[in-house]
Amino acid sequence: MDRNFAILELKYGNIYGGYPNFFAIAEVALLVFEPHSKKIFIESFINKTDIDYVSVWSKTDELGHTIERVREVVNMRTGRRRPFLEDFRLDERALRYNFKKLRPTQGRVKKFLLNNFRKYGVRTIITFDGRRDIFLCERTGVNFGRMHIIDLQKELNRETDYLFSLNKLSKIINFRIDGSYLRSNNLEYWLHPIAAKQLRPMSAPYDAARLLMVHNEYREHHDDFMMKAALLLNKLQMAKEKHAPAPGQTKKSEEQE
Repeated sequence: MDRNFAILELKYGNIYGGYPNFFAIAEVALLVFEPHSKKIFIESFINKTDIDYVSVWSKTDELGHTIERVREVVNMRTGRRRPFLEDFRLDERALRYNFKKLRPTQGRVKKFLLNNFRKYGVRTIITFDGRRDIFLCERTGVNFGRMHIIDLQKELNRETDYLFSLNKLSKIINFRIDGSYLRSNNLEYWLHPIAAKQLRPMSAPYDAARLLMVHNEYREHHDDFMMKAALLLNKLQMAKEKHAPAPGQTKKSEEQE
């Protein structure tokens, strides 16, 4: 790519105790990359509404394989985390009040995105499994009609016939942050220290940075990327076979004596 492109990443979740199919935006990150200068710009929006939402994240092993899905309750304003209780429910009055508090967020997200699209001349957006991200942005009033949207997970799936997670891909490229540098197997980019401070693990800017490095490794060092991806898949298969029960061996049923 010769022109600027942007990585779009959102963090969102259900209102704690609310409807499972309603998602509230907690964070938006727009990471803009200039291919000719290798400059990186990170713009982020953090929702400071006093609302608890459900954050879901993955615990992974050394290969990036998910071993547990963790749900936590996070307050958007304070960032305070507490345990998730499955049976917790808000009554209708409290839920309507939360919806009312969230309403101004739509205008803020729309303004944030449109201003930065204009500021950086963005016409191409890279997402990762980004259908819901785009949908939530469209609900705020953003029109992506003139944007070229690339879902890197789908593109990789077409080429490899495997649905990679961002955690696995980060292992493949050996993603790391060293001070103000983003580094991977073959690439290194300098970040302004102020931008680097935004890259907290599990945040939208952090995932945007990971996706940038995955994207550029895939585009610029394709053969090396595919070889390392194949090696990781081989390790995953070996680990799966190692923990699989031997042929004909099954766990004894609890009802058996």
